[in-house]
Amino acid sequence: MSFPGFPFAGLDFYEDLEADNSKAFWTAHKHIYDKAVRGPMTALCAELEADFGAAKIFRPYRDVRFAADKRPYKDHQGAVVPTAPGSGWYVQIGAPGLFVAGGLYSAAPEQLARLRTTIDDEVRGHELEQILAELTAAGYTIGGERLKTRPKGFPADHPRIDLLRHKALVISKDFGAPDWLETPRAGKEIRQSWETLRPIVEWLGAVVGN
Repeated sequence: MSFPGFPFAGLDFYEDLEADNSKAFWTAHKHIYDKAVRGPMTALCAELEADFGAAKIFRPYRDVRFAADKRPYKDHQGAVVPTAPGSGWYVQIGAPGLFVAGGLYSAAPEQLARLRTTIDDEVRGHELEQILAELTAAGYTIGGERLKTRPKGFPADHPRIDLLRHKALVISKDFGAPDWLETPRAGKEIRQSWETLRPIVEWLGAVVGN
């Protein structure tokens, strides 16, 4: 099955789910989820696999065992193509529309240490700055969890102290719900976005390793 786009019915489904996040609603409307969300996401991942790798499509259920928020269902559907533990390409559909990202989402202590050592390096650190500057100029947002203060072992006046504060480094773009979202053009837009993100995804994957 070729990727047909994400029907607006899927966005409406998540908008309604936000108002009634219950098993009764989910059971009554699961056919919409399967047709307008899960099916297109599966087709999209299959279409992109040859160029980016196999994707993991996340379960729609929340893990509420230790959460104060007991809502059983996620308010979006995401998929990730990992390039290293905690890093890779990401795509998400929800009530607000399409969200695309790439980078390092979570890092083990040894991965974070390698990242900061690389950022500290004058050559590699400057290389990262250039990649991020190009992505910012292209309309992407630089995000990810950060320390409020400097990490131990690095001076407060380090030229890349803002990057060193990152515990995760995620570069994203929120596309919203343009008319082309429910057409095959959406696949081309996501592919182009992931290609734009390839330099940072591969840079981070090489640094944090396996």
